Amino acid sequence: MAKKLMKGCEAIGEAAIHAGCKLFFGYPITPQNEIPEYMSHRLPQVGGTFVQAESEVAASNMLYGASGSGERVLTSSSSPGISLMMEAVSYLAGSELPVVIVNIMRAGPGLGGILPSQSDYFQATKGGGHGDYRLLVLAPWSVQEAADLVQDAFDLADFYRNPVMVLGDGLIGQMMEPVEFGAERVPCKLLAPKTWAATGCDGSRPTNIVNSLFLDPEVLEQHNIKLKAKYDRMVRDEVRFAEYFTDEPYDLLLVAYGTVARVCSTAIEDLREQGVKAGLIRPVSLFPFPYAAVRAAAAKAKAVLVVELSSGQMIEDVQLALRGAKPVYFKGRQGGMLISPDEVAESIREVLAGKAAEVVNG
Repeated sequence: MAKKLMKGCEAIGEAAIHAGCKLFFGYPITPQNEIPEYMSHRLPQVGGTFVQAESEVAASNMLYGASGSGERVLTSSSSPGISLMMEAVSYLAGSELPVVIVNIMRAGPGLGGILPSQSDYFQATKGGGHGDYRLLVLAPWSVQEAADLVQDAFDLADFYRNPVMVLGDGLIGQMMEPVEFGAERVPCKLLAPKTWAATGCDGSRPTNIVNSLFLDPEVLEQHNIKLKAKYDRMVRDEVRFAEYFTDEPYDLLLVAYGTVARVCSTAIEDLREQGVKAGLIRPVSLFPFPYAAVRAAAAKAKAVLVVELSSGQMIEDVQLALRGAKPVYFKGRQGGMLISPDEVAESIREVLAGKAAEVVNG
């Protein structure tokens, strides 16, 4: 199938269609507005339904009902909009309902600004809602990968009966790149029929109840133990990462995700021509985080540099991976300010020259 030049938000919407999504519930907020806009005209073409809810809170609860009926459903929002959805996300996880949530991050905290940021890492990976729950979180670095990961996200959500978040910054949503959608897509997981769904019952099967309320503490504890086993399986089976420039010796390891990893890749490539050698590892799954892979890659380097469009939220996971074995340094921008390959290259030089300040605590 021929490639098509698409904006990231539009490619995300089309990817959802290819994955069999027929329902979208959401509310507009920049910089992801092109996703609901695209879905509003595309879904009716495939027999689907688009609903612009009166708020993100309303949209997130519509997800609960639609997903409970066994349908593939999508929502998208940005930063403060995702915050409003967090109560429902906890309910979705507690009720074991598969939903795909796209967060095209903007700067914060508070209303912040509409420019790209990566400051929602904690919210996505550490749980923005209440209770013991986890989300699978996938972070693309290109428009093509965003389309691919959105399709995988629907399979993973169904397989684990759990919400999955695709986390991108404003650059992913707004830039245009060639995208290809395969004519026949093979699911990334072997999926069972949704026998748990509440589709109406004529007495021919046991009644299905979608619920996260367990008033008996012993029953609730067993439910939480069951959920924890599922999250442990995610940690075991769903780690995704990519490595660059690590097949040759290197003095410094960079850790970055999303579009920032592309900036780092350019900086490293430029420096290698000058004899400065650095490697890069890019977490694709932010939960589960590739702790073992980061630890192994860092073992070959003298130090580690984390690069992020935030105050350094991913540093905590990098430090957990390293267990104090290597010094950690940080380069970041905030408020919607982007980072350039030249800035990254300068930070690499400063670390290798011993002129940078080590991060003592994440």
